[in-house]
Amino acid sequence: MATKQEIMSLPITPVNKGEEVRFKNPPSAFFEAIGGEAGMRELMYDFYDKIYESEIAHFFPQDEEEFEKVKIKNSKFFIQICGGPKVYEEEAKGMDLNEYMIRVHDDFSINEKARIEWLGTMRDALAEKATHVDFALIREFWDYLESFSKLTVNTFADGSTYYAAYTQAKEEE
Repeated sequence: MATKQEIMSLPITPVNKGEEVRFKNPPSAFFEAIGGEAGMRELMYDFYDKIYESEIAHFFPQDEEEFEKVKIKNSKFFIQICGGPKVYEEEAKGMDLNEYMIRVHDDFSINEKARIEWLGTMRDALAEKATHVDFALIREFWDYLESFSKLTVNTFADGSTYYAAYTQAKEEE
């Protein structure tokens, strides 16, 4: 089982504009270990409640009912990407889930600071909700989040923008 200290020490590496990003979808064993759909929802709802109080809350609807819809929708994404039932198909409109998620983030000016805040908030949620999960499984989930999140960063400190193409992302088998 994981300790809070292990989870809080999960690394965040920098984004390099235009670099090829390799990632592997989280294992279904993580989905099962977190508690299936109910456990994933609990983790994601806790995470989004923390996001609502974070420095990146402005990226999300401030109306509580609208924010609740975001929590539901995004929980479905994580349920499916982690090997659970195909509950996000309607939202993705037939597109590959990872490609769809990259494109969804194009509508926002996401910089490295916002990415770090997002990942730090997820790390906090994992430290609270996932200590019953084997650390190796948490690490695989984290590796996906940490790598994949680089593809959502589109605004850089030099004032430039760059929108990652799905073809630059390399999902490893």
